[in-house]
Amino acid sequence: MKIAVAFTGPSNSGKTTVIEKIAKKLIDRYKVLIVKNDPKDKAKFDIEGKDSFKFFQTGAEVVVTSPTRTTYFSHRKKDIEDIIKMVDDFEIMLVEGLKTLPLPRIGVFRNSIDKSYFDYIEAAAIDKSINKDEIPKNIDILDLNNIEEIIEWIFKNAKRI
Repeated sequence: MKIAVAFTGPSNSGKTTVIEKIAKKLIDRYKVLIVKNDPKDKAKFDIEGKDSFKFFQTGAEVVVTSPTRTTYFSHRKKDIEDIIKMVDDFEIMLVEGLKTLPLPRIGVFRNSIDKSYFDYIEAAAIDKSINKDEIPKNIDILDLNNIEEIIEWIFKNAKRI
């Protein structure tokens, strides 16, 4: 089984936190790969509190992409054969950003909704601050604070690769 799903939403909406929680729940049973987009090429690595640091702390393999580089962090020793195969070494891929990738996508919203995301998402993970009536009927509504519910949606809707 190889599946992939993406998360999108405004800055500070909780994308990193929800991906981190999902990875922590799944890492004991699956090989988890997290891919984070860094469109402004400003990521700093191995700094406590930064997204890449938080993602790596989950135990998942982590890839950060930007316009000028791709950075890969691994918890596993890699020899040259492993490095050649590493792009394929996952069971569950969680992507933050990269709106153009053709993946099922969960929008993450807290405090306010940005309707411009509705064309890109199949589900909305929201907290109690969001009025459900603002979300179109064709978009599944998930509880941002219910990681099990989000994981269930992922297994049902993620793209099989």
